[in-house]
Amino acid sequence: MEKEYRLAKREDFNKIYRYGKSMANHQFVLYYLPQPKLENFRLGISVSKKVGNAVVRNRLRRMVKEIIRLKKENLMPHYDYILLARKPVVDMEYAEMEKSIWHVIRKASLLKRNDTIKK
Repeated sequence: MEKEYRLAKREDFNKIYRYGKSMANHQFVLYYLPQPKLENFRLGISVSKKVGNAVVRNRLRRMVKEIIRLKKENLMPHYDYILLARKPVVDMEYAEMEKSIWHVIRKASLLKRNDTIKK
């Protein structure tokens, strides 16, 4: 993902965890916090060591980034997001993961208006 879409600083993560809202399904937890000053959204991805070793965690991170990158125009701007992956994600195929990510985003009402996601 391009630099302007990345959430990287620990203080930003902590701020979202503390003051943001969250929505979850079995595979992902989405934390989000409005940031009116930002033009775009920023995304951080968190995968716990409980999920797997470094190879597994990095693979999951890359897949999540790619899923969001391909349809980033559907995501509400002016927000900071953190996607936290849970253990069941390890056994999922790309298409299942994509469906699950957009499900949790839709559940949080963070899709742009009049946009529909192809399944």
